[in-house]
Amino acid sequence: MTGTRSVFDTHLPPLADRVRPRTMEAFVGQGHLVTEGKILSLITRQQKPFSMILWGPPGSGKTTLARIIARATDAGLYEISAVSSGVKELRSIIEKAQKNRELGRHTILFIDEIHRFSKSQQDALLHAVEDGTVILIGATTENPSFEVISPLLSRCRVLVLKPLSPSALDKILEHAFATDILLRKNLVELPPDCRAKLIQASGGDARKMLNTLEVAINLIGGRGTITNEILDEALQSRSQLYDKTGDYHYDTISAFIKSVRGSDPDAAVYWLAVMLEGGEKPEFIARRLVILASEDIGNADPRGLTIAVSGFQAVHMIGMPEAAIILAQVTTYLASAPKSNASYLAVNRALSVVKAEGTPGVPLHLRNAPTGLMKSQGYGKDYDYPHDHPDHFVRENYFPETVTETFYKPTGLGYEDYIRKRLKDLWPDRYDDNKTT
Repeated sequence: MTGTRSVFDTHLPPLADRVRPRTMEAFVGQGHLVTEGKILSLITRQQKPFSMILWGPPGSGKTTLARIIARATDAGLYEISAVSSGVKELRSIIEKAQKNRELGRHTILFIDEIHRFSKSQQDALLHAVEDGTVILIGATTENPSFEVISPLLSRCRVLVLKPLSPSALDKILEHAFATDILLRKNLVELPPDCRAKLIQASGGDARKMLNTLEVAINLIGGRGTITNEILDEALQSRSQLYDKTGDYHYDTISAFIKSVRGSDPDAAVYWLAVMLEGGEKPEFIARRLVILASEDIGNADPRGLTIAVSGFQAVHMIGMPEAAIILAQVTTYLASAPKSNASYLAVNRALSVVKAEGTPGVPLHLRNAPTGLMKSQGYGKDYDYPHDHPDHFVRENYFPETVTETFYKPTGLGYEDYIRKRLKDLWPDRYDDNKTT
């Protein structure tokens, strides 16, 4: 930089906002929601919007979709952030929506980060959403089952957005260079290797990708070639302050979970400290640890789930700052525990079989027979009660006729090694060393 004035040194909105698509046809990604015949395509075509919660990672298109829906259905649109808005602002919008309704016009209320609204703030929306005064579109990066009150959630359809694929991000880049008021002047070149690197570093987040590109363009003064060195500088120059709603939030929880999964308690506690210092909700961290205890530790140490659940309950009762001590104990225990994802893989295998083959009839000997009629039809007949046998076990077929598979394949780690040896003794045809490794 030698004092060259950047063509991006203007009062224009950020690049990510300038290239935001305005129609459903121009929207890239989320094909399961927006392509012809899918739910969002239908409501815009039929001009019948409904209340919904858009749940997905940053930069996946939640705000853009809300604006497209409002424009396509000719609805009044009010956008607020749950971080800075309160009940007073909500009531003002509802009053305006009532006037719109009298004129026969829909009103869409878009609430970004709706999970940040308190229970009382969410309560204030209930009546207006229920009677159709406002059509609520809430955006959240958190699981709405935990963060949105049940009465409000029951009045909304939850639509799940996915991180954008590399091909979708590439199309967004192509659109930006073709349509942006500044980029289409062809003053900036992004070589294929840098383009691929930018897409990969964005992690499915279009806003992160476009913001990084804009930083890189400014670093070269608005004209010239973006090199790998420039791109690295742009990636590093983005703020690394912890943002509970931004991409660093996701990057950090990912580093934390991978450190616990990787059995490194020191790295795990470091990332825990980063999140706590940044003001992350301790319940969010505790909830992720409960999931990890089953997914990544499982029966290698069954106490892991008990400790994680107890930790979640304790964190909920105690709150910060003391909750940090509880989280540190749970984190270090789980990070130090033996690991197994055998239970996680088992249910995925079973689900794939059920989805492929359907749900079979339950064999008669496994059915319950609470009435005489059911007994007369053979329900429960010939069932062999395991507790009537030595070791409280009998080799019985508990599968339907069409299925006999080994879904659960325990490892030789921790307590799961004992489980593996026991199952090998009980079911030698299914559990041998070749099948369980």
